[in-house]
Amino acid sequence: MTPDNSPFDSRIGYADHVRALNTRTAALLKEGRSLLLHSGSEQHYFGDDRGINFQAYGHFLHWLPVNRPDQFVLVRAGEKPRYLQVVPQDFWYDQSLQIDPQLEGVIEDEFDVVRLTSLSEVSAQLGASTCDYIGPDAAWAQSLGVHSANAPSLVAPLDFARAVKSEYELEQLRVAGRQALAGHAAAAESFLAGGSEFEIHNAFLQACGLLEYQTPYTNIVGLDTNAAVLHYQHKSRAKKDAAQLLLIDAGSRVNGYGSDITRTMASQHCHPVMASLIAGITKLELEIVASVKPGMAYPSLHDHAIAGVAELLVEHGIARGDASDLVERGIAHKFMPHGVGHLLGIQVHDVGGHQASASGGRIEPPAHSPALRCTRTLEENMVFTIEPGLYFIPMLLDPLRASDAAASLNWTLIDALIPSGGIRIEDNIRVTPTTPENLTR
Repeated sequence: MTPDNSPFDSRIGYADHVRALNTRTAALLKEGRSLLLHSGSEQHYFGDDRGINFQAYGHFLHWLPVNRPDQFVLVRAGEKPRYLQVVPQDFWYDQSLQIDPQLEGVIEDEFDVVRLTSLSEVSAQLGASTCDYIGPDAAWAQSLGVHSANAPSLVAPLDFARAVKSEYELEQLRVAGRQALAGHAAAAESFLAGGSEFEIHNAFLQACGLLEYQTPYTNIVGLDTNAAVLHYQHKSRAKKDAAQLLLIDAGSRVNGYGSDITRTMASQHCHPVMASLIAGITKLELEIVASVKPGMAYPSLHDHAIAGVAELLVEHGIARGDASDLVERGIAHKFMPHGVGHLLGIQVHDVGGHQASASGGRIEPPAHSPALRCTRTLEENMVFTIEPGLYFIPMLLDPLRASDAAASLNWTLIDALIPSGGIRIEDNIRVTPTTPENLTR
C-alpha cells in the first residue's frame, strides 16, 4: 500500500521504473555507444568446488530483480533495453530464474529478452556499436573488446542517482520493512522467553520466511555485552540466565531491496538506568526522524544524535557538567562511535553516500566522526537509515580513565552498566516535502 492507502500496482510501478532508468542511462551514453551491465559471475571458495552464495551487482539489480550470475542488461539510446538471459543447459542445479510472479510479464514487455545458453554467446549480441561495460569482471569484458570498463564518467552519475528512489523502489522497501518488523516481533518474543542468540536469530528468519543467505546483511543478535560489539557476527547457542538486554539489527529483502532495522529491548533483569537509556535513545531517534526535510545536510542529523547522547549521559548521571562540553571535548563520541546512518536501497550501505555530485567528487565526513557513511544534502524520495546508539565499550572508555575527561564521568555507574552492553534504535526514512515517511514504523 502507498502512503495514501491506495493499492500499489507493482506492474505499472516497475514498468515506469525501468523506462525512467532507460532514459536516464541512455542520456549518459556518447553517440553510437551502448552499455552492458553485468550481474557478476559465480565464485568458489579457494581450493574447493563449493560456490559462494551469489549476490548480483547493485546496478544490475537496479534494472532487474534477478539474483543470478552472468545476466546482462544492454542499453542503447532510442531502443528498448535488452535483457541477455543466460540460462545454462544444466541438470546439476535448478536453472529457474526465481522472478517475482507479478513482474514476469512486465519484464517481457519492457525488455527485449534474449535467451542464451552460455556466456560465450554474449559477444554476438553487442553488434557493431562501441560498447562500455559496468560490472565486477573488467578483465572478461575487455576480452570482448569493450571500449571502457567501469568508467567513472558512467559509474558516478549512476551511483549518485540511486539515492533517490522511484515509486516502485519505495514500495519494495515498505514491504521489506513490514516483513522485517514481523521478524523483530518474533525475535522479541523469543528473547523474553529466555531464548539464546541462535534461537532468537532463527525466530526472526522463520517469521520473515527467509533462509539466512537471503537476508540483506548478516543479522546482528547480541545479548548483554555482545550488544556493544557494533557488527557482532556470532549467534551463541548457549542459554544466558537472566539476560538483561537484546540488541537485534536485522532486515528483510524484497526484489533486491533490503530493510535495515535495529531494536533494543530490556528484560525484567535489566539495570534500571540501562532500561531508561533505551527509552531515551528511542525518543531521540524519533526526534531526529521528525526533523528530516529536503535541503538539510545529512551530517546535521549526526550532530543532533551526538548532542542527544550527551544530554542522556548527563540526565542519567553517567557524566557530569554541561552536555555541550561533552560534545566539544569528544567524550560523547566515545559512547556513540558510529555514524547516525547511511543511504539504503539495493545495498544496505548504498552507494554514493559521500558523493559531492553526479559528476563525482567527495564530501568527507567530519573529523570527529570518520565513520559517518553519508554526507549528502537531503532530497525528496531519498531513503536512508537513522540509528543513534549509546554503548559501554571498554576499549573506548578505558583510555578516558587516565585522561582529563576522567573527572567528568561517573565510573562507578559506568562499570555497573558495562555488563548491559549497548543500545541502538534504527528506522528507514524517506524524505518527503512535508512529514518524513518512516518505512519501518
